[in-house]
Amino acid sequence: MDNQTQNYAQQNFTLPHDVVPLPSQGIFYKNKKKSVKIGYLTASDENILMAGGDDVTTNLIKGKLYEPDIRVEDLLEGDVEAILIFLRNTSFGPELTINVTDPATKKPFQTTVVLDELNVVKGQEPLENGTFLVTLPKSNSVVKLRPMTYGEIMNISKMSESYPQGRTVPKVTWRLEKQIVEVDGNTERGEISKFIEQMPIMDSKFIRNFMDENEPRLDMNRIVTTPSGDRLTVNVGFGVEFFRPFF
Repeated sequence: MDNQTQNYAQQNFTLPHDVVPLPSQGIFYKNKKKSVKIGYLTASDENILMAGGDDVTTNLIKGKLYEPDIRVEDLLEGDVEAILIFLRNTSFGPELTINVTDPATKKPFQTTVVLDELNVVKGQEPLENGTFLVTLPKSNSVVKLRPMTYGEIMNISKMSESYPQGRTVPKVTWRLEKQIVEVDGNTERGEISKFIEQMPIMDSKFIRNFMDENEPRLDMNRIVTTPSGDRLTVNVGFGVEFFRPFF
């Protein structure tokens, strides 16, 4: 989908739409918008869904995001997920069938979860500029962290796929270079890169866990009952099963 199509969608506020609250509450964006106008899926959107590809999510939301000052690439991943759930629920209902493996028998089974009650995972409150200030456990350095945007996450995925075979893909380094914006008061990118290259693995793991626990997103965990009678917590992802009704 080109920019002309996206601009057309964003300018047509009179098209049928609803307002979707963002898990981030707009704290991490310059416009501070807590919600966005999202259009409903139409028959023509099936062309995007049937085409598939790595950019299906981006292209789908571009045509449904009726906000002239927001790009889907600049949204946080948790906000993108909230929009996807809205699009799915308003098109096919909140029930989602997923494939799960029973831990007791190791046999796969299907179960249905409901996505109509979605709670926001609340972690540490960020600073006013949308960053988190943390002290690393091994180096004792004080760093400022920011969540990666959906566009940055997709770019890293594409870079990984095109990386030369036989060479180690530096995905951890790439992510840290996006997330760390300051180290001990220093914002110079070259110095931050040097710091990342020498970072103890304990600090790297701490940052990964911290961002997982504190980035604003929806709680996608659900409890299901297995055929053997146990209760199992599963995480509802956004893979083929989530989009299966479209096909």
